[in-house]
Amino acid sequence: MKTLLRINTSIYSDNGQSSQLAQRFAGAWRDANPGSKVIVRDLAKDPIPHLDAARFGAFLAKPEDRTPAQEAFAQYSDALIAELKAADVIVLGLPLYNFGLPSTLKAYFDQVGRAGQTFRYTAEGPVGLVTGKKAYVFATRGGLYKGTPSDTQTPYVRDFLGFIGIKDVEFVYAEGLAISEASKSESLAKAQHDITELVAPLRLAA
Repeated sequence: MKTLLRINTSIYSDNGQSSQLAQRFAGAWRDANPGSKVIVRDLAKDPIPHLDAARFGAFLAKPEDRTPAQEAFAQYSDALIAELKAADVIVLGLPLYNFGLPSTLKAYFDQVGRAGQTFRYTAEGPVGLVTGKKAYVFATRGGLYKGTPSDTQTPYVRDFLGFIGIKDVEFVYAEGLAISEASKSESLAKAQHDITELVAPLRLAA
């Protein structure tokens, strides 16, 4: 049975445009994969704690040396990593806030980016341990940023996912949502068309 992990990062939860596009894709994917499972992690409803010295110290401590508090911190991160590793497909709803990631997504990345768990260092450089997965990123923006230096999200998300081993990453953009109603409608329609195009090969293979 295949598993899709859908991560909402919008402050508006399921009402965010990025969440709705991610949900639309996840629903179509599930239809194309009968018997599959979709897991939703909503970072607005269930925020991820931001990394601090205590949590980072827990990650660095040897399991046998952890205090009860450190063990709780490590177990929380371990559960997020296990959820990520168990998924075959990762779907990320990604709004743009002040030229960057939602802070809760950065917190999520900090919780799952752990040496020895999702990557390891070697003499030849770091090696990602979360392999064999496909990621889809549904990026929504009020303005037009794709392909410009102001789009800091795309390289960061691609680099982070690649670093932990997820190298097959596809982006779908819906931009200009705040420019006008016409721009918003046109961009969302284009994104929905892109979703249909992405899912079509999956339906044929099912």
